[in-house]
Amino acid sequence: MSSSVLSIQQVAVIGAGTMGRGIVMSLANAGIPVLWLDNNPQMLEQALAAIAETWAKSVSQGRLEPQQAAARLACVQAVDGYGALAGADLVIEAVYENLELKQQIFRSLDALLKPTAILASNTSALDIDAIAAVTGRPEQVLGLHFFSPAHIMKLLEIVRGAQTAPAVLEAMLALGQRIGKACVVAGNCHGFIGNRMLHTYVREARMLLLEGAYPHQVDAALQGFGFAMGPFRMYDVVGIDLEWRARELAGIGQDDPAVQVDNRLCELGRCGQKSGQGYYRYAAGSRQAEQDPEVDALVLQVSEQLGFNRRNIGQEEILERCLLALVNEGAKILQEGIADNSQDIDLVYLNGYGFPVDKGGPMSWADSQGAADLLARLRALQEQFGEHWQPAKLIEQLAASGQTFASVKGGRA
Repeated sequence: MSSSVLSIQQVAVIGAGTMGRGIVMSLANAGIPVLWLDNNPQMLEQALAAIAETWAKSVSQGRLEPQQAAARLACVQAVDGYGALAGADLVIEAVYENLELKQQIFRSLDALLKPTAILASNTSALDIDAIAAVTGRPEQVLGLHFFSPAHIMKLLEIVRGAQTAPAVLEAMLALGQRIGKACVVAGNCHGFIGNRMLHTYVREARMLLLEGAYPHQVDAALQGFGFAMGPFRMYDVVGIDLEWRARELAGIGQDDPAVQVDNRLCELGRCGQKSGQGYYRYAAGSRQAEQDPEVDALVLQVSEQLGFNRRNIGQEEILERCLLALVNEGAKILQEGIADNSQDIDLVYLNGYGFPVDKGGPMSWADSQGAADLLARLRALQEQFGEHWQPAKLIEQLAASGQTFASVKGGRA
């Protein structure tokens, strides 16, 4: 497969939801022609109007010339069926997180598209190999995990499947650079690099609520460390109901003590900023998070119902548990070769998750602590809170050899 075969001239996007809109704008902003398909013509029409309005607003604010906005809009063509995508070099599927639906779309695309076409899924956690397996071209299937809003967020996780061809990865890295993204290649596992680490970080934050802290305290500690926003403010922005609905759909995870506060908030219709209240409350038309005594009372009630003996939890413990949860998972990702190096993990966290720039990223921060010190702290947490704190083998190796995460390449110290 020569690189000339892989020049990406025509892209197609499937899905006109929030992610689809952002991806289409990212491509059109770089002058790349986009075919846009959604099985709901009305939604596609609304999405086209929304992106036109966004560009028009940029013109009125003086950030874009009228002819630039017109050129971007001219790059986007709505189509009404898979047949119209036959000539695309790359198709990016951006429908909601449902494996069966994505597999169904990939089967249809595989049957229709030219043999050289690349098929990409914008998934944040699903198994790329399970999607590739339903096609006759697994070497041309990969994940392109854009971050929302996709036309603004810099990060693009390029997820290689077991059979993704090197030339396909190269073509996607080149495309990512062309549309102005900070690109990181990640291996295929649940959550890839960013969301896999986020899961352990958020789990600690949620457990801290049950053990004695309140959302505003956890967020204040992490924002004090330098995060753009704490985990609960972040959930209010993205929507607390996204994970809640995903758990409902999958039929697993709803009984986990850690998510009971989320579940109760969603049952009360408190989905975050979009509903005017979530972990915080928001005045009409405002994005300013205000502490809500009702949420504190709910946290107290849920933790007592679950049998927790609440205690005062200080800023130091909040930081220790949330940061070390990130670092320990990052170490596992590195030792498994899911990330090629610690710099890539840092790039993900600086560009996609609001980690403080002056700390250099979670793995760079961990190197500043020293592996022996990290190991001792993780063992102390393991003793106090249980086996999920078992230190990654890589941390034990680095502590023994006196090396750093920065010296690890492809899973080997």
